[in-house]
Amino acid sequence: MLTHEQTLQLIDRAKSGDEEAKSTLITENMPLIKSIVKRYGNVHVEYEDLMQLGAMGLVKAVNYFDAAYNVKFSTYAVPMIAGEIKRFIRDDGAVKVSRALKTLSMKLHAYIDDYVQANGENPSLDKLAQIFGTDKQEIVFALDSNKYPLSIYEKFDEESSGSIIDRLPAKGNGDELIDNILLKELLDELPEREKTIIKLRYYKDMTQSEIAKIMGVSQVQISRIESKVISKMRKQLA
Repeated sequence: MLTHEQTLQLIDRAKSGDEEAKSTLITENMPLIKSIVKRYGNVHVEYEDLMQLGAMGLVKAVNYFDAAYNVKFSTYAVPMIAGEIKRFIRDDGAVKVSRALKTLSMKLHAYIDDYVQANGENPSLDKLAQIFGTDKQEIVFALDSNKYPLSIYEKFDEESSGSIIDRLPAKGNGDELIDNILLKELLDELPEREKTIIKLRYYKDMTQSEIAKIMGVSQVQISRIESKVISKMRKQLA
């Protein structure tokens, strides 16, 4: 593992055109890239392509990172890596369509998923056309333009007994995982005392008074430290 100082030195060299330094940074941060790529295992993009996208995001982080930010490089890199992958998935589907059609497609799929959960079946084509105020041909084209299936409750394929929903992460888990990766990076940067207080408070569900007894300080001191740390972390997560 590279120290913070070694990382900064490599970043300076990489920015000056040193390809070996850039390669070292990618190699040393490969576990971080893999941890983020795992979140996108359900998309129709090859794993190796996702890894390359993650590496591109890391290189962007190298190019834009400034030691004056006063954060670890890995903390800064997490949203850059995730952003590069998200941007590709959003903008570079297998079928190139207009942004208006993409928007309609996303709205249709969101409506269909909600409808299926509420009614146990897919809405008819006539109903979709009526709800979205367009003709049935446009509805079909919009749905076909999206690489994702019409209903998450359909079978994955003819030979499988499982539904597509079984292959998808729970709603919200993706962004939460990215946030958790970033949160871990932020926690690792805290002084040991502050890190202990946050872990006891939010991972062990202890009260400020209980923590104060363990740490041998007053509850007021614990409250002040907690507030300061949470405020700092919120700014970095924003």
